[in-house]
Amino acid sequence: MSTAAKKRIIRNVKILGTGSHTPFRVYTNEYLETIVDTKAHWIYEHLGIKKRRIVSKGETTSDLGAVAALEAIADAKIKPQDIDLIIVATTTPDMPAPSAACFIQEKIGAFNAGAFDVSAVCTGFLYAISLATDCLHSGNYKHILVVGADAFSTITDWTRRDAVFFGDGAGAVVLTRDDDDNGFVISKVGADGRGKMIWHIPAGGSLNPINETTAKDRLQFWQMDGKGIYNSATRVLPKVIKEVLKDSGLKQDDIKYMIPHQPSIKILKKTAELLNFDFQKVLTNMDKYGNTSAATIPILLDETNKAGKLNKDDYLLFAAVGSGMAWGAMILKW
Repeated sequence: MSTAAKKRIIRNVKILGTGSHTPFRVYTNEYLETIVDTKAHWIYEHLGIKKRRIVSKGETTSDLGAVAALEAIADAKIKPQDIDLIIVATTTPDMPAPSAACFIQEKIGAFNAGAFDVSAVCTGFLYAISLATDCLHSGNYKHILVVGADAFSTITDWTRRDAVFFGDGAGAVVLTRDDDDNGFVISKVGADGRGKMIWHIPAGGSLNPINETTAKDRLQFWQMDGKGIYNSATRVLPKVIKEVLKDSGLKQDDIKYMIPHQPSIKILKKTAELLNFDFQKVLTNMDKYGNTSAATIPILLDETNKAGKLNKDDYLLFAAVGSGMAWGAMILKW
């Protein structure tokens, strides 16, 4: 693991409310068979995906994020005016500037809050949580809204076979500081920029601005080395999970559920195998949504919470790996 990895012991920052939202439009595997060179059964067998949600024309990342945010705020039993800071993890902001966080702030009326975005693709939500816990410990904030939201369909080349991986959605949590002996136990994030080209968007930045040539070559869409993603994910995920378990003093048996990023069913099964972790404890929803990038963990957390599956003092393990390459793991005492 890169020396860029960072370990932090956390105390008394807890989740006060959760929310999520996905678009209404659905792309099934069977539909994708009609527009790209793929087979529905191959997608499900290899990726664990049956369908994914796709934004409609004019629907944006901040639209998704705002609905999820209002759900989380209502679940926390506070008002938008009570939010002191908004952090949004996204790779698909409505526009390069201003931030998606500012768009969401306006849409939910949280005008007492600061707002900014975090870019770490599929690991973005964990990076945003890591920042939010620091901010809460500073004493300058009481309620922080963290949103993971992406509309990857807007940066997907629907002529390529790998278009089958992603879907659109948003999840959100409200964090607060509390004196109870619960909340986040430990957080560890890391990165290794030498793996930056395994998943990347070639054009649209200062290195390769959008122009007629880049648009013609379809370089504004993401590109991925599938084998490289698999190899990297199955290397760093087990390692970072082992490290947070060791540093927290917890055992695998102490974990009620693993709530991971949803890269593919094969990656999650291989990770569990390498850890000798009971796969029945590994929660997934990629069959319904595909990989929603920064939204995967908060959507899955919200669904688990709203289904009544979480009890006080349950230990939850979050883990993710994404472009950068970036990764992270956290343990939460519910």
